[in-house]
Amino acid sequence: MSSRVISLDLNSDPKTIWRNCLNIIKDNVPAITYNTWFLPIKPIELTNKTLKIQVPNNFFIEWIEEHYNAVINKAVKSILGENGNLIYIILESHEDDGEDAGLTKNGQPVVLQEPKAPKIEETPVHNVSSFMQNNVEEEELIFNSNLKPKYQFENYIKGESNQLARAAAFAVSENPGETSFNPLFIYGGVGLGKTHLIQAIGNRIITKYPDKNVLYIPSSDFASKFVDAIQLNKGNEFSNFYKRMDVLIIDDIQFLVNREKTQDLFFHIFNTLHQLGKQIILSSDKPPKDLKGLNERLISRFQWGLSADIQPPDFETRMAILKNKAEKFGIQLQHGHIEYIAYNVTSNIRELEGCLIKVLAIASLGSKELDMNSIKKIVKEISTTRQVNVSIDQITKAVCDYLKVDENKVREKNRRKEVVQARQIAMYLSKIITKSSLKTIGLHFGGRDHSTVIHSFDCVTQLLQEDANIKEVVESIKNKIEISST
Repeated sequence: MSSRVISLDLNSDPKTIWRNCLNIIKDNVPAITYNTWFLPIKPIELTNKTLKIQVPNNFFIEWIEEHYNAVINKAVKSILGENGNLIYIILESHEDDGEDAGLTKNGQPVVLQEPKAPKIEETPVHNVSSFMQNNVEEEELIFNSNLKPKYQFENYIKGESNQLARAAAFAVSENPGETSFNPLFIYGGVGLGKTHLIQAIGNRIITKYPDKNVLYIPSSDFASKFVDAIQLNKGNEFSNFYKRMDVLIIDDIQFLVNREKTQDLFFHIFNTLHQLGKQIILSSDKPPKDLKGLNERLISRFQWGLSADIQPPDFETRMAILKNKAEKFGIQLQHGHIEYIAYNVTSNIRELEGCLIKVLAIASLGSKELDMNSIKKIVKEISTTRQVNVSIDQITKAVCDYLKVDENKVREKNRRKEVVQARQIAMYLSKIITKSSLKTIGLHFGGRDHSTVIHSFDCVTQLLQEDANIKEVVESIKNKIEISST
C-alpha cells in the first residue's frame, strides 16, 4: 500500500479534486475494487473543502463505508487537508431503495465527517413550462423528469422474450405520439426489465427532442401526490401540470386499482393527452384485461394502442445479460461459471444481477477464490427457481448431443464404435453423477444388466488414464451436465 500528498488548490474544479483522490485510492485497493466501487462515482460540486460526489444507490454507500471508509478518508484529507469532507449524493429514485426521488440515506446527504452544508437538489432536472395558479400566464420551472440516466436502449439486452416490447419502445422513442402505439402498454412479471425499457424511451426522447416535456412516475407516487394536492386544495393545478406533458410514463399502473378518485382524474388526463397527440407509456404486471378493480373505461383506453409483454429471458438472453453486467461490474468470470448461473437462475433479471453482486462482493474482498462450488452456493442462496437434479435421460441426451450420436441408438443393440463409446460414457457419467443403482442404469440403456454397466465404467475409467482426448471429452460433457443441475 502507498500514499501520496498533493498540494491543494481550492480553485480546482471538483473533477480535478476527485481525480487526485482517485490516484491515491487506486494505489491502495485492488484493481477490481477500484473499477467496481470508485470509477462509477461522479464529482458534483466543490465548496471550500467539501466535495460532493454522486453514487448510484444506498448499497454503494453502505458497502463503501463498511469496507473502504479509511481509504477514502485518507485520500480526501491528503487532497483537501485535515478539514476536508466528503458528501455522498444519491441520484436513484424510490424504486430501488424505497425513498423519495432525490433524497439520500435517511433523507439527508450522507457524510464522512460533519460538514455544515445546505441540502441541495440532487436529481437530474429537465426544463418544462408549468401553468401558474391563474392558468393564464406561464413561467419556466426546473422540473425533475425522474428518469435514471443508466436506463438506456444500448444496455437493454434484446432477446426473443422481449423482442416485440423492445421494438415498439424504440419506435415510440423515435416518434413519440405519432405512432399507433399510443398508449404503449408494457406488461410482465417482477424483475423482467419493464422499468428499464420504459425509462429508456424517456431518456432517448429527451436526448432526441430536448424541448419535449417528459415525466416518469410510479403510479403509487402519482396517487399519493394527488391526495396531497386535494388536501392543499390544488387539484386543478395538479391536473393541469400533468396535462402539459408531451410524454407521460407511468410505472406499475396496477397500483391504481380500487382508487376510484385517482382513476377518474387519470382518465381525464389520459383523454386530454391522447387527444392532443401526446405519448402515453404504461407498465403493469398484468395485461389490461386482467386488471380487476380498474375502471372499464380506463381499461378500454389502455387497449387503444399496443400491449406488449415481456417474458422471462431464455438461456441465450440470460447469458448475454450476465456477460454485459459482469463487464459493467468489472468482474472476470469463467465461461462455465456464467453458464451455470444462466442455467439455474431463470425467473427474472433481478436474481441474475443479485448473483453477480454476491460474486462481486466475494471477488472484491478477495477473501475466497471463485470456483464452481462458490458459484453453486451463491446460486442456491439467491435463486428461487433452480433446476432439479439431473436424470439418467438428461445425461444420455447430453452425451449424445456432444458426440452427435442418435440417442435412440445407444439403447439399441448397436455395436458401431461411436455408438458403443457414447453408451459407455453415458453409463459412466450416470454412475458417478446420479444415485441410481447399476440395475436402474442398465434398464435405461435397453434393459442391459448391471455387469454391462460395470464393464462400461471400467473401460471409461481406463481410457481417462490413457487417452487425453477422451478425458477432455468426458470432462467437457460432465461440466455441461453439472451446469444444468443444482
